[in-house]
Amino acid sequence: MAASLPISVGVKPAPVSAAAFSPAKASTTSIRLPLQFMVVGLLALFAGTGWLVAQPDVLAVSRYAPDAVAMTHLFVLGWLCSVVMGAVYQLVPVALETKLYSERLANWQFVFHVVGFVGMILMFRTWNMKLLGYFGTLLTAGVVIFAYNVARTLFRVPKWNVIATGVASALAWLLLTVTAGLLLVAGQRGWAPVLRFNPIATMDAHAHLGAVGFFTMLIVGVSYKLVPMFTLSEVQNHRRATWSVVVLNVGLVGLFAGILLQRPWKLVFALVIIAALALHSWELRAIVRARKRRTLDWGVTYFLTAIAMLLPLSILAVVLCWPDLPANQFTGQLEIVYALLGFIGFVSFAILGMLYKIIPFLIWFGIYSKHIGRSQVPALAEMYSAPLQAIGYWTFLAGLLATVSATLFASTTGVRIGCGLLASSLAVFALNIGKILSHYFRPKLTPLTLNKTTNRTVI
Repeated sequence: MAASLPISVGVKPAPVSAAAFSPAKASTTSIRLPLQFMVVGLLALFAGTGWLVAQPDVLAVSRYAPDAVAMTHLFVLGWLCSVVMGAVYQLVPVALETKLYSERLANWQFVFHVVGFVGMILMFRTWNMKLLGYFGTLLTAGVVIFAYNVARTLFRVPKWNVIATGVASALAWLLLTVTAGLLLVAGQRGWAPVLRFNPIATMDAHAHLGAVGFFTMLIVGVSYKLVPMFTLSEVQNHRRATWSVVVLNVGLVGLFAGILLQRPWKLVFALVIIAALALHSWELRAIVRARKRRTLDWGVTYFLTAIAMLLPLSILAVVLCWPDLPANQFTGQLEIVYALLGFIGFVSFAILGMLYKIIPFLIWFGIYSKHIGRSQVPALAEMYSAPLQAIGYWTFLAGLLATVSATLFASTTGVRIGCGLLASSLAVFALNIGKILSHYFRPKLTPLTLNKTTNRTVI
Protein backbone atom coordinates (compact mmCIF):
# COMPACT_ATOMS: atom_id res chain seq x y z
CA MET A 1 0.00 0.00 0.00
CA ALA A 2 0.92 3.67 -0.10
CA ALA A 3 2.67 3.68 3.25
CA SER A 4 5.31 1.27 1.98
CA LEU A 5 6.72 3.81 -0.48
CA PRO A 6 10.41 4.49 0.17
CA ILE A 7 10.26 8.16 1.12
CA SER A 8 13.53 9.97 1.75
CA VAL A 9 13.27 12.92 4.08
CA GLY A 10 16.94 13.82 4.30
CA VAL A 11 17.01 15.41 0.88
CA LYS A 12 19.07 18.01 -0.92
CA PRO A 13 17.96 20.19 -3.81
CA ALA A 14 18.94 18.20 -6.87
CA PRO A 15 19.15 20.13 -10.13
CA VAL A 16 16.47 19.13 -12.58
CA SER A 17 17.24 19.19 -16.26
CA ALA A 18 14.91 21.47 -18.16
CA ALA A 19 15.04 18.95 -20.96
CA ALA A 20 13.10 16.56 -18.78
CA PHE A 21 10.09 18.76 -19.40
CA SER A 22 10.54 18.54 -23.16
CA PRO A 23 10.86 22.32 -23.58
CA ALA A 24 10.10 22.31 -27.26
CA LYS A 25 6.65 21.06 -26.40
CA ALA A 26 6.25 23.02 -23.18
CA SER A 27 6.77 26.26 -25.10
CA THR A 28 3.45 25.73 -26.84
CA THR A 29 1.69 27.12 -23.74
CA SER A 30 2.51 30.66 -22.61
CA ILE A 31 3.94 31.10 -19.13
CA ARG A 32 1.19 33.55 -18.14
CA LEU A 33 -1.73 31.15 -18.72
CA PRO A 34 -0.94 28.49 -16.10
CA LEU A 35 0.56 31.06 -13.71
CA GLN A 36 -2.63 33.12 -13.50
CA PHE A 37 -4.62 30.06 -12.43
CA MET A 38 -1.93 29.06 -9.92
CA VAL A 39 -1.66 32.52 -8.36
CA VAL A 40 -5.45 32.75 -7.91
CA GLY A 41 -5.45 29.25 -6.41
CA LEU A 42 -2.71 30.11 -3.93
CA LEU A 43 -4.55 33.29 -2.90
CA ALA A 44 -7.68 31.20 -2.26
CA LEU A 45 -5.62 28.72 -0.20
CA PHE A 46 -4.17 31.50 1.97
CA ALA A 47 -7.63 33.05 2.39
CA GLY A 48 -9.19 29.71 3.36
CA THR A 49 -6.47 28.90 5.87
CA GLY A 50 -6.76 32.36 7.41
CA TRP A 51 -10.52 31.88 7.64
CA LEU A 52 -10.00 28.61 9.54
CA VAL A 53 -7.60 30.29 11.97
CA ALA A 54 -10.13 33.08 12.60
CA GLN A 55 -13.17 30.78 12.76
CA PRO A 56 -12.00 27.30 13.89
CA ASP A 57 -15.46 26.32 15.11
CA VAL A 58 -16.44 25.71 11.48
CA LEU A 59 -14.79 22.29 11.82
CA ALA A 60 -16.77 21.55 14.96
CA VAL A 61 -20.24 22.09 13.44
CA SER A 62 -22.22 20.34 10.73
CA ARG A 63 -20.34 20.15 7.45
CA TYR A 64 -23.51 21.41 5.75
CA ALA A 65 -23.79 24.67 7.72
CA PRO A 66 -23.53 27.72 5.39
CA ASP A 67 -20.04 28.77 6.51
CA ALA A 68 -18.76 25.18 6.31
CA VAL A 69 -20.14 24.77 2.78
CA ALA A 70 -18.71 28.14 1.73
CA MET A 71 -15.29 27.30 3.16
CA THR A 72 -15.28 23.87 1.51
CA HIS A 73 -15.97 25.42 -1.88
CA LEU A 74 -13.28 28.05 -1.31
CA PHE A 75 -10.73 25.27 -0.87
CA VAL A 76 -12.13 23.00 -3.59
CA LEU A 77 -13.05 25.51 -6.30
CA GLY A 78 -10.80 28.41 -5.40
CA TRP A 79 -7.64 26.56 -4.44
CA LEU A 80 -7.68 23.03 -5.84
CA CYS A 81 -9.59 23.53 -9.09
CA SER A 82 -7.75 26.73 -9.99
CA VAL A 83 -4.30 25.24 -9.51
CA VAL A 84 -5.18 21.91 -11.12
CA MET A 85 -6.66 23.61 -14.18
CA GLY A 86 -3.56 25.76 -14.60
CA ALA A 87 -1.32 22.71 -14.21
CA VAL A 88 -3.37 20.74 -16.75
CA TYR A 89 -2.99 23.50 -19.32
CA GLN A 90 0.78 23.27 -18.89
CA LEU A 91 1.36 19.58 -18.26
CA VAL A 92 -1.06 17.81 -20.60
CA PRO A 93 0.57 19.14 -23.79
CA VAL A 94 3.99 18.18 -22.41
CA ALA A 95 3.00 14.78 -21.04
CA LEU A 96 1.12 13.80 -24.19
CA GLU A 97 3.49 15.43 -26.69
CA THR A 98 0.93 17.68 -28.31
CA LYS A 99 -0.21 21.32 -28.33
CA LEU A 100 -2.97 22.99 -26.29
CA TYR A 101 -6.00 23.44 -28.53
CA SER A 102 -6.72 27.10 -27.65
CA GLU A 103 -5.11 29.52 -25.21
CA ARG A 104 -7.82 32.07 -26.01
CA LEU A 105 -10.51 29.69 -24.74
CA ALA A 106 -8.41 29.04 -21.64
CA ASN A 107 -8.25 32.75 -20.87
CA TRP A 108 -12.03 33.07 -21.22
CA GLN A 109 -12.44 30.08 -18.95
CA PHE A 110 -10.26 31.81 -16.35
CA VAL A 111 -12.70 34.75 -16.21
CA PHE A 112 -15.77 32.49 -15.89
CA HIS A 113 -14.04 30.39 -13.26
CA VAL A 114 -12.92 33.24 -10.99
CA VAL A 115 -16.20 35.17 -11.16
CA GLY A 116 -18.14 31.92 -10.68
CA PHE A 117 -16.35 30.55 -7.63
CA VAL A 118 -16.05 33.92 -5.84
CA GLY A 119 -19.78 34.55 -6.32
CA MET A 120 -20.65 31.03 -5.19
CA ILE A 121 -18.69 31.40 -1.95
CA LEU A 122 -20.42 34.69 -1.13
CA MET A 123 -23.85 33.21 -1.91
CA PHE A 124 -23.18 30.08 0.15
CA ARG A 125 -22.43 32.27 3.17
CA THR A 126 -25.82 33.97 2.91
CA TRP A 127 -27.49 30.82 1.55
CA ASN A 128 -28.92 32.75 -1.40
CA MET A 129 -29.86 29.85 -3.67
CA LYS A 130 -31.18 32.04 -6.49
CA LEU A 131 -27.95 33.97 -7.02
CA LEU A 132 -25.95 30.84 -6.23
CA GLY A 133 -27.55 29.21 -9.27
CA TYR A 134 -26.44 32.07 -11.49
CA PHE A 135 -22.84 32.01 -10.29
CA GLY A 136 -22.85 28.22 -10.44
CA THR A 137 -23.93 28.45 -14.06
CA LEU A 138 -20.99 30.78 -14.78
CA LEU A 139 -18.60 28.34 -13.14
CA THR A 140 -20.15 25.44 -15.07
CA ALA A 141 -19.70 27.36 -18.33
CA GLY A 142 -16.02 27.69 -17.43
CA VAL A 143 -15.76 23.97 -16.70
CA VAL A 144 -17.39 23.13 -20.04
CA ILE A 145 -14.86 25.37 -21.82
CA PHE A 146 -12.04 23.73 -19.89
CA ALA A 147 -13.25 20.21 -20.69
CA TYR A 148 -13.77 21.07 -24.37
CA ASN A 149 -10.31 22.66 -24.65
CA VAL A 150 -8.53 19.73 -23.02
CA ALA A 151 -10.63 17.16 -24.91
CA ARG A 152 -9.72 18.78 -28.23
CA THR A 153 -6.10 18.68 -27.08
CA LEU A 154 -6.44 14.96 -26.34
CA PHE A 155 -7.73 14.38 -29.88
CA ARG A 156 -4.31 15.52 -31.09
CA VAL A 157 -2.42 12.96 -29.03
CA PRO A 158 -0.19 10.91 -31.38
CA LYS A 159 -0.34 7.82 -29.17
CA TRP A 160 -3.05 7.12 -26.57
CA ASN A 161 -1.73 5.90 -23.22
CA VAL A 162 -2.66 5.54 -19.56
CA ILE A 163 -2.02 9.25 -18.94
CA ALA A 164 -4.50 10.26 -21.64
CA THR A 165 -7.02 7.75 -20.24
CA GLY A 166 -6.67 9.20 -16.75
CA VAL A 167 -7.07 12.79 -17.96
CA ALA A 168 -10.08 11.93 -20.14
CA SER A 169 -11.73 10.09 -17.23
CA ALA A 170 -11.10 13.04 -14.90
CA LEU A 171 -12.74 15.42 -17.39
CA ALA A 172 -15.84 13.24 -17.63
CA TRP A 173 -16.18 13.06 -13.86
CA LEU A 174 -15.65 16.83 -13.53
CA LEU A 175 -18.54 17.50 -15.92
CA LEU A 176 -20.76 15.12 -13.94
CA THR A 177 -19.71 16.83 -10.69
CA VAL A 178 -20.73 20.32 -11.76
CA THR A 179 -23.95 18.96 -13.32
CA ALA A 180 -24.82 17.29 -10.01
CA GLY A 181 -24.04 20.56 -8.21
CA LEU A 182 -26.42 22.53 -10.42
CA LEU A 183 -29.14 19.92 -9.89
CA LEU A 184 -28.66 20.24 -6.13
CA VAL A 185 -29.17 24.00 -6.33
CA ALA A 186 -32.19 23.48 -8.60
CA GLY A 187 -33.63 21.06 -6.05
CA GLN A 188 -33.17 23.63 -3.27
CA ARG A 189 -35.09 26.18 -5.36
CA GLY A 190 -37.87 23.73 -6.20
CA TRP A 191 -36.90 23.80 -9.88
CA ALA A 192 -36.21 20.07 -10.05
CA PRO A 193 -38.99 18.29 -8.12
CA VAL A 194 -38.07 15.03 -9.84
CA LEU A 195 -35.05 14.76 -7.57
CA ARG A 196 -36.30 12.53 -4.77
CA PHE A 197 -32.97 11.42 -3.36
CA ASN A 198 -31.96 12.09 0.23
CA PRO A 199 -30.39 15.60 0.24
CA ILE A 200 -27.44 14.60 2.44
CA ALA A 201 -26.75 11.49 0.38
CA THR A 202 -26.93 13.57 -2.81
CA MET A 203 -24.38 16.06 -1.48
CA ASP A 204 -22.09 13.24 -0.36
CA ALA A 205 -22.31 11.63 -3.80
CA HIS A 206 -21.59 15.01 -5.43
CA ALA A 207 -18.52 15.48 -3.19
CA HIS A 208 -17.12 12.05 -4.06
CA LEU A 209 -17.55 12.67 -7.78
CA GLY A 210 -15.24 15.66 -7.46
CA ALA A 211 -12.80 14.29 -4.89
CA VAL A 212 -12.29 10.83 -6.37
CA GLY A 213 -13.42 11.30 -9.95
CA PHE A 214 -11.61 14.52 -10.78
CA PHE A 215 -8.78 15.16 -8.31
CA THR A 216 -7.74 11.60 -7.45
CA MET A 217 -8.15 10.37 -11.03
CA LEU A 218 -6.05 13.25 -12.34
CA ILE A 219 -3.32 12.72 -9.73
CA VAL A 220 -3.20 9.01 -10.55
CA GLY A 221 -3.05 9.64 -14.29
CA VAL A 222 -0.42 12.40 -14.43
CA SER A 223 1.75 10.77 -11.75
CA TYR A 224 2.69 8.14 -14.32
CA LYS A 225 4.40 10.96 -16.23
CA LEU A 226 5.60 13.28 -13.45
CA VAL A 227 7.15 10.80 -11.02
CA PRO A 228 9.28 9.07 -13.71
CA MET A 229 10.23 12.49 -15.10
CA PHE A 230 11.44 13.89 -11.78
CA THR A 231 13.18 10.73 -10.56
CA LEU A 232 14.75 9.75 -13.91
CA SER A 233 12.80 6.52 -14.08
CA GLU A 234 9.99 5.03 -16.17
CA VAL A 235 6.72 3.16 -15.75
CA GLN A 236 7.65 -0.39 -14.81
CA ASN A 237 4.41 -2.20 -15.61
CA HIS A 238 2.07 -0.52 -18.11
CA ARG A 239 -0.63 -3.13 -17.58
CA ARG A 240 -0.68 -2.47 -13.83
CA ALA A 241 -0.81 1.29 -14.43
CA THR A 242 -3.70 0.92 -16.88
CA TRP A 243 -5.64 -1.35 -14.55
CA SER A 244 -5.31 1.17 -11.71
CA VAL A 245 -7.19 3.74 -13.83
CA VAL A 246 -9.78 1.25 -15.12
CA VAL A 247 -10.54 -0.18 -11.66
CA LEU A 248 -10.73 3.33 -10.18
CA ASN A 249 -13.39 4.26 -12.74
CA VAL A 250 -15.40 1.09 -12.04
CA GLY A 251 -15.21 1.63 -8.30
CA LEU A 252 -16.38 5.23 -8.55
CA VAL A 253 -19.44 4.32 -10.63
CA GLY A 254 -20.54 1.84 -7.96
CA LEU A 255 -19.64 4.10 -5.03
CA PHE A 256 -21.57 7.03 -6.48
CA ALA A 257 -24.67 4.90 -6.98
CA GLY A 258 -24.31 3.31 -3.54
CA ILE A 259 -24.03 6.68 -1.75
CA LEU A 260 -26.85 8.26 -3.75
CA LEU A 261 -29.23 5.33 -3.18
CA GLN A 262 -27.97 4.74 0.38
CA ARG A 263 -27.22 1.09 -0.25
CA PRO A 264 -24.90 -1.05 1.92
CA TRP A 265 -23.01 -2.27 -1.14
CA LYS A 266 -21.26 1.10 -1.34
CA LEU A 267 -18.68 -0.57 0.95
CA VAL A 268 -17.87 -3.10 -1.79
CA PHE A 269 -17.11 -0.34 -4.29
CA ALA A 270 -15.13 1.61 -1.72
CA LEU A 271 -12.92 -1.49 -1.48
CA VAL A 272 -12.69 -1.57 -5.29
CA ILE A 273 -11.41 2.03 -5.25
CA ILE A 274 -8.93 1.13 -2.52
CA ALA A 275 -7.72 -1.77 -4.68
CA ALA A 276 -7.17 0.67 -7.57
CA LEU A 277 -5.18 3.02 -5.32
CA ALA A 278 -3.15 0.05 -4.06
CA LEU A 279 -2.25 -0.80 -7.68
CA HIS A 280 -1.26 2.81 -8.23
CA SER A 281 0.91 2.87 -5.10
CA TRP A 282 2.47 -0.46 -6.10
CA GLU A 283 3.44 0.94 -9.49
CA LEU A 284 4.76 4.20 -8.00
CA ARG A 285 6.88 2.18 -5.58
CA ALA A 286 8.33 0.23 -8.52
CA ILE A 287 9.02 3.46 -10.42
CA VAL A 288 10.77 5.05 -7.45
CA ARG A 289 12.85 1.94 -6.74
CA ALA A 290 14.07 1.89 -10.37
CA ARG A 291 15.05 5.57 -10.40
CA LYS A 292 18.44 6.77 -11.59
CA ARG A 293 18.41 9.89 -9.43
CA ARG A 294 19.01 8.35 -6.02
CA THR A 295 18.22 11.44 -3.93
CA LEU A 296 14.60 12.47 -3.84
CA ASP A 297 14.21 16.25 -3.72
CA TRP A 298 11.61 17.91 -1.56
CA GLY A 299 9.04 18.39 -4.32
CA VAL A 300 8.92 14.66 -4.99
CA THR A 301 8.97 13.92 -1.25
CA TYR A 302 5.91 16.13 -0.70
CA PHE A 303 4.10 14.26 -3.48
CA LEU A 304 4.99 10.77 -2.26
CA THR A 305 4.05 11.67 1.30
CA ALA A 306 0.65 12.76 0.01
CA ILE A 307 0.27 9.38 -1.70
CA ALA A 308 1.12 7.67 1.61
CA MET A 309 -1.82 9.51 3.21
CA LEU A 310 -4.13 7.37 1.10
CA LEU A 311 -3.65 4.57 3.63
CA PRO A 312 -5.35 6.28 6.64
CA LEU A 313 -7.82 7.85 4.23
CA SER A 314 -8.78 4.40 2.92
CA ILE A 315 -9.25 3.06 6.45
CA LEU A 316 -11.56 5.97 7.25
CA ALA A 317 -13.51 5.37 4.04
CA VAL A 318 -14.16 1.76 5.03
CA VAL A 319 -15.35 2.82 8.49
CA LEU A 320 -17.69 5.50 7.11
CA CYS A 321 -19.11 3.12 4.47
CA TRP A 322 -19.82 0.42 7.04
CA PRO A 323 -23.49 -0.66 6.96
CA ASP A 324 -25.67 0.62 9.82
CA LEU A 325 -22.97 3.03 11.05
CA PRO A 326 -24.70 5.12 13.75
CA ALA A 327 -25.25 8.78 12.89
CA ASN A 328 -24.00 10.67 15.95
CA GLN A 329 -21.67 13.55 16.78
CA PHE A 330 -18.55 11.38 16.71
CA THR A 331 -19.25 9.92 13.28
CA GLY A 332 -20.02 13.45 12.11
CA GLN A 333 -16.56 14.54 13.24
CA LEU A 334 -15.08 11.47 11.52
CA GLU A 335 -16.65 12.66 8.27
CA ILE A 336 -15.02 16.08 8.67
CA VAL A 337 -11.66 14.41 9.40
CA TYR A 338 -12.15 12.30 6.26
CA ALA A 339 -12.68 15.46 4.21
CA LEU A 340 -9.67 17.17 5.79
CA LEU A 341 -7.37 14.24 5.11
CA GLY A 342 -8.66 13.99 1.56
CA PHE A 343 -8.58 17.61 0.46
CA ILE A 344 -5.79 19.00 2.66
CA GLY A 345 -3.65 15.96 3.47
CA PHE A 346 -3.79 14.13 0.15
CA VAL A 347 -4.76 16.46 -2.71
CA SER A 348 -3.33 19.73 -1.38
CA PHE A 349 0.01 18.26 -0.25
CA ALA A 350 0.42 16.48 -3.58
CA ILE A 351 -0.26 19.74 -5.43
CA LEU A 352 2.17 21.72 -3.26
CA GLY A 353 4.87 19.20 -4.10
CA MET A 354 4.20 19.44 -7.83
CA LEU A 355 4.09 23.25 -7.70
CA TYR A 356 7.67 23.14 -6.39
CA LYS A 357 8.50 21.34 -9.64
CA ILE A 358 6.22 23.14 -12.11
CA ILE A 359 6.56 26.82 -11.16
CA PRO A 360 10.40 26.91 -11.20
CA PHE A 361 10.37 25.30 -14.63
CA LEU A 362 7.73 27.71 -15.98
CA ILE A 363 9.78 30.70 -14.85
CA TRP A 364 13.11 29.21 -15.90
CA PHE A 365 11.95 28.25 -19.37
CA GLY A 366 10.00 31.46 -19.95
CA ILE A 367 12.79 33.77 -18.78
CA TYR A 368 16.14 32.03 -19.07
CA SER A 369 15.96 29.50 -21.92
CA LYS A 370 16.47 32.20 -24.55
CA HIS A 371 19.65 33.38 -22.81
CA ILE A 372 21.44 30.02 -22.82
CA GLY A 373 24.83 30.43 -24.52
CA ARG A 374 24.68 34.21 -24.19
CA SER A 375 24.57 34.67 -20.41
CA GLN A 376 25.10 32.63 -17.27
CA VAL A 377 21.68 31.51 -15.99
CA PRO A 378 20.73 29.98 -12.62
CA ALA A 379 19.95 26.28 -12.27
CA LEU A 380 16.42 25.30 -11.31
CA ALA A 381 17.53 24.29 -7.81
CA GLU A 382 19.05 27.75 -7.27
CA MET A 383 15.69 29.45 -7.73
CA TYR A 384 14.27 28.32 -4.38
CA SER A 385 15.44 27.39 -0.89
CA ALA A 386 15.64 23.71 0.03
CA PRO A 387 15.84 24.49 3.80
CA LEU A 388 12.57 26.43 3.49
CA GLN A 389 11.04 23.45 1.70
CA ALA A 390 12.08 21.21 4.60
CA ILE A 391 10.65 23.63 7.18
CA GLY A 392 7.39 23.85 5.24
CA TYR A 393 7.18 20.07 4.94
CA TRP A 394 7.46 19.31 8.64
CA THR A 395 5.33 22.29 9.72
CA PHE A 396 2.56 21.22 7.34
CA LEU A 397 2.54 17.66 8.68
CA ALA A 398 2.50 18.92 12.27
CA GLY A 399 -0.35 21.29 11.46
CA LEU A 400 -2.34 18.58 9.68
CA LEU A 401 -1.92 16.16 12.60
CA ALA A 402 -2.94 18.82 15.13
CA THR A 403 -5.95 19.95 13.07
CA VAL A 404 -7.19 16.41 12.47
CA SER A 405 -6.80 15.47 16.15
CA ALA A 406 -8.55 18.63 17.32
CA THR A 407 -11.37 18.20 14.80
CA LEU A 408 -11.93 14.64 15.96
CA PHE A 409 -12.59 15.91 19.47
CA ALA A 410 -14.30 19.16 18.38
CA SER A 411 -11.66 21.34 20.06
CA THR A 412 -11.75 24.88 18.65
CA THR A 413 -8.52 25.78 20.46
CA GLY A 414 -6.75 22.78 18.97
CA VAL A 415 -8.12 23.55 15.51
CA ARG A 416 -6.81 27.12 15.79
CA ILE A 417 -3.36 25.84 16.78
CA GLY A 418 -3.31 23.26 13.99
CA CYS A 419 -4.51 25.75 11.38
CA GLY A 420 -1.96 28.23 12.66
CA LEU A 421 0.77 25.69 11.93
CA LEU A 422 -0.70 25.05 8.48
CA ALA A 423 -0.78 28.80 7.87
CA SER A 424 2.88 29.02 8.96
CA SER A 425 3.75 26.26 6.51
CA LEU A 426 1.94 28.10 3.74
CA ALA A 427 3.73 31.33 4.66
CA VAL A 428 7.02 29.50 4.17
CA PHE A 429 5.72 28.13 0.89
CA ALA A 430 4.69 31.64 -0.19
CA LEU A 431 8.16 32.94 0.69
CA ASN A 432 9.74 30.27 -1.47
CA ILE A 433 7.32 30.88 -4.35
CA GLY A 434 8.04 34.59 -4.05
CA LYS A 435 11.73 33.79 -4.38
CA ILE A 436 10.97 31.84 -7.57
CA LEU A 437 8.67 34.54 -8.99
CA SER A 438 11.34 37.20 -8.37
CA HIS A 439 13.18 35.70 -11.34
CA TYR A 440 10.17 36.57 -13.50
CA PHE A 441 10.33 40.26 -12.61
CA ARG A 442 14.10 40.59 -12.10
CA PRO A 443 16.01 37.93 -14.03
CA LYS A 444 19.38 37.10 -12.53
CA LEU A 445 21.69 37.04 -15.55
CA THR A 446 25.48 37.10 -15.31
CA PRO A 447 27.56 38.02 -18.37
CA LEU A 448 29.71 35.26 -19.81
CA THR A 449 33.46 35.75 -19.51
CA LEU A 450 36.07 34.89 -22.10
CA ASN A 451 39.13 32.89 -21.08
CA LYS A 452 42.01 34.77 -22.76
CA THR A 453 44.27 31.71 -22.75
CA THR A 454 41.93 29.28 -24.50
CA ASN A 455 39.59 31.86 -26.14
CA ARG A 456 36.70 29.85 -24.73
CA THR A 457 33.63 31.17 -23.04
CA VAL A 458 33.56 30.43 -19.29
CA ILE A 459 30.24 30.05 -17.50
